[in-house]
Amino acid sequence: MATLILVRHGRSTANTAGLLAGWTPGVSLDERGAEQAAALPGRLDGVPLAAVVSSPLQRCRETLAPLLAARPGLELHTDERIGECHYGDWSGRKLSELADEPLMKIVQQHPSAAAFPGGESMRAMQARAVDAVREWNARIEEQHGADAVFLMCSHGDIIKSLVADALGMHLDLFQRIHVDPCSVTAIRYTPTRPFLFRLGDTGDFAALVPRKSPEDGGDAVVGGGAGAA
Repeated sequence: MATLILVRHGRSTANTAGLLAGWTPGVSLDERGAEQAAALPGRLDGVPLAAVVSSPLQRCRETLAPLLAARPGLELHTDERIGECHYGDWSGRKLSELADEPLMKIVQQHPSAAAFPGGESMRAMQARAVDAVREWNARIEEQHGADAVFLMCSHGDIIKSLVADALGMHLDLFQRIHVDPCSVTAIRYTPTRPFLFRLGDTGDFAALVPRKSPEDGGDAVVGGGAGAA
């Protein structure tokens, strides 16, 4: 079957403000995020893309704009199923405040049991994203052949949940996965099993430099975090 390239959107204004954006409208790329998006066409140069599928949210569409400008014949589709998790009442709140919520312990340690007030459960988030990938895999293969490559631009928790599914990991382990803004994750699907070829590849090692930050406490950053400076 097809090879899927998953791109997390570039760094956003919510990432740098420490907010859990969710589906909050008007969240755009910040200056660093725009630079990351501008570099994406070069990073993918030489990779044939049959189609691009985007989350409907602004930060994903802005991330894809330079790539689509560089490849004017590339077909773009939008799929709400790879949109950000519906965080409900948590949307737009500071992550530092949410850290004290009792639900955060469940999100970190037992996410398959976590459901956001006024939003969706993390199981439902993963299920819709996996369904989308399965359907797009079949569609791309039918239209472009089994060796086709396509790209999805989505969000941190969505991509982490898709990687967990590809690796046969329980959702309760998905917080062990990390993907930085504008990182590339590649999964090749076959009739018997998926193969993970890249995970959170940004092309540099800045994220490996030890730093003192709120993200260093051992918990995963809900929504994905802001990445290296």
